[in-house]
Amino acid sequence: MAAASAKKMSTDSDANRDAWFWDWDADVAAISPSHADLQRTVRKFVDEDLAPNIADWEEQGGFPKDLHQRAYAAGVYGFGWPLEYGGTPPADPDIWHKFILNDELAILCAGGLPASLFTHGISLPPILALGSPAQKDRYARDIISGRKTASLAITEPGGGSDVANMHTTAVREGDEYVLDGVKTFISGGMNADYFTVAARTGGKGLTGISLFMVHKEFPGVTTTRLKTQGWLCSTTTTVAFNTVRVPAGNLLGAENFGFMPIMLNFNSERYGMAVGACRMARCCLEDAIRYARVRKTFGRPLIGHQVIRHKIAEMARHVLATHGLMATITRALAGGADMGRTSGQLALAKVQATKTLEFCAREASQVLGGKAYLRGGGPGGRIERCYREVRVFAIGGGSEEIMLELATRQAKL
Repeated sequence: MAAASAKKMSTDSDANRDAWFWDWDADVAAISPSHADLQRTVRKFVDEDLAPNIADWEEQGGFPKDLHQRAYAAGVYGFGWPLEYGGTPPADPDIWHKFILNDELAILCAGGLPASLFTHGISLPPILALGSPAQKDRYARDIISGRKTASLAITEPGGGSDVANMHTTAVREGDEYVLDGVKTFISGGMNADYFTVAARTGGKGLTGISLFMVHKEFPGVTTTRLKTQGWLCSTTTTVAFNTVRVPAGNLLGAENFGFMPIMLNFNSERYGMAVGACRMARCCLEDAIRYARVRKTFGRPLIGHQVIRHKIAEMARHVLATHGLMATITRALAGGADMGRTSGQLALAKVQATKTLEFCAREASQVLGGKAYLRGGGPGGRIERCYREVRVFAIGGGSEEIMLELATRQAKL
């Protein structure tokens, strides 16, 4: 019963969804047949494989390991990656395809699931950008198909967004590097087969950082599950490297040239988080409207009270403004703008989207009252999950404070 209710409240299929004026789905699908196909593919996977189970997976604290391969078989997991390593159509994806993937997955309002299911979205690009043909052949195919999983290990307990101040070290000894240090807040780390690890191989600052492929079974690698406020089905992990001997052949690219790929990865991650946060805010808005239409107080539906309608209008205003910013950035990227050069705008977009999510999660909770305080698959299930995830969206991938400072520096203020 709970699963059926979760599916009803966690899907936005065309058959049962009102066509409100902030619905951008049709516009995005109309870009090309391949965009429409991807939207249908992802939504089908969400409706049939994810939505009926997400409430249970949140309570269990994880999801089945084979979900990676099921996502690949559904055409969701491998799209956009090189076809020679098992990538699936569309063969020439653009930024709007990335928008669609993040937008549709966010309908679940459970950011921990895509964060741990699609860890290859941030752990694989450095392999493809820096890896040798032999390294790509060894790792990319299994990771893209979901047979193996990889997590990105950058953040450290004392560093956060200050990547240049990294303390994890990799010291060359013959044909090996000796890796020592600790990484934390690693999404999907408990289930990862590999870690794409950043470590200091040179002097202080940006130019002394390198990237390595580290196997979980290497002696000296230990993982510890973190208990988090939200993202309950994401296995957020602390990974410790204690005198781990890594073959020199597992160095990705040249020594001391790992910083720039990390930064470009952050931009992509922030874009995806902003798109997802905006869609989650929209879900809060839409669930609040559905409930306000049927819940009666003082002899009339909640929606009949002006104060409730104004709450809904304020949520819609925030969602529309945020989506407008995301659409502007996406159009610029689709037109050839470089993601690195738009990093200031992306930083502001992440702040805008996560603040919108925070506002809408609160206001929708007020509309649903106690129903939004209950975990599970009820009418407030998505809103309750969103409220728990507000902080991780505001902090993960770069906190509001770091993002605002980055934007001012990019603007050369």
